[in-house]
Amino acid sequence: MRLNRPALIVLGASAFCYVTAETLPVGLLPQISAGLDVSEAQVGLLLTSYAVVAALSTIPLTALTMRVPRHTLLAVTVAVFVVSQAAAALAPTFTVLVLSRLICALAHGVFWSVIGPITARLAPPGQVGRATSLVFIGNSLAIVLGVPLGTALGQWLGWRMAIGVIAAAGAVCLVAMIVLLPAMPVLPRDRATRLKQQMRDAVLILRNRRVAGLCVVTMVVVVGHFAAYTYIAPLVRRDAGLDGAALSALLLGYGAVGLIANFVVGRFVDRRPGPILLGLTVTVAASSVLLAPVLGPAATVLAVLAWGGAFNAIPVLLGSASLRVAPTSRDAASAVYVVAFQIGIGSGAFIGERMVSAGHLGVLPVVTAVFAVGAAGLVVTFRSTFPARISPEEHHRAEKEAFSES
Repeated sequence: MRLNRPALIVLGASAFCYVTAETLPVGLLPQISAGLDVSEAQVGLLLTSYAVVAALSTIPLTALTMRVPRHTLLAVTVAVFVVSQAAAALAPTFTVLVLSRLICALAHGVFWSVIGPITARLAPPGQVGRATSLVFIGNSLAIVLGVPLGTALGQWLGWRMAIGVIAAAGAVCLVAMIVLLPAMPVLPRDRATRLKQQMRDAVLILRNRRVAGLCVVTMVVVVGHFAAYTYIAPLVRRDAGLDGAALSALLLGYGAVGLIANFVVGRFVDRRPGPILLGLTVTVAASSVLLAPVLGPAATVLAVLAWGGAFNAIPVLLGSASLRVAPTSRDAASAVYVVAFQIGIGSGAFIGERMVSAGHLGVLPVVTAVFAVGAAGLVVTFRSTFPARISPEEHHRAEKEAFSES
């Protein structure tokens, strides 16, 4: 069995659309604020409301859809994405914009819960981490190209056009997914399990210490990141006077460095995830704290690039860990991981909104650094979740268990 690259590319492209749509308000805070006559802090809460709904709905909706063929379910989540983004582009009021994003959030949790296990089924034993890194390139490209180009397009033609283009890209992904993704029937164990049992399994999976450790690390590092990243536009405007095209260029650089880091980490994710994750969280802490004082354009740009390179590689390690720590319960492990990630996004954006509303924009980088240091300590505490080295025998044994059931 070889890597199904065409299908993995479609998954990565779909991930690109989802991540771009979720985080695009970060780059378009001023435009959406002016267009709908609301404050920038309120626009920042678009991320919080989205994340809250995704977090609350992921486990029940994932359990409810366990008997739906995986390829069909993934296509449905992308179809919901297209419709909701089209509605957001046409939203006449801020309330309608929020509601359209919440519809997307309902599909978001299911999408991210099933994309990991589907990726694992498209990869031969021993290459799940590599396949995951290929799919997660879509995440990095969303930061490299999606948010910067969406920001530039929104500044040029309006934020509605930027969201409309994302909806069109999602439609292309939907067609490609229908054509290229192989049929993936429901696994026997999932078909035989009742809904109540599926819900129970998704909750009880947290009794697995490695899964629980993964969720805690994920929440802490993501809370810290999104506290400051949600308000990166006003932050770099304050620190470096960057706005408009300069902001788009900085976001482009932020994501480009992240893409390079993603590629490098992908080569080692199956061998030394623990030490790499520890190094990345420390780098996030060091680079973000440099943004607390007003250092000027050059220092601000360098700090932002280092921050982007470090954080954007972290989801590759976390996502592959969610598949490794529970090889026979990958859907459940992926679901709780997605919930942890969304709790992190929502909580981080909410903390950022509170700080900005109180006039403490400059404190946000310190908040990010403190949480990153905490995450580094947790990586050491839960070292069994991110072992220093994963032997080929361990990979083969774990993945053989999972594939034997499919």
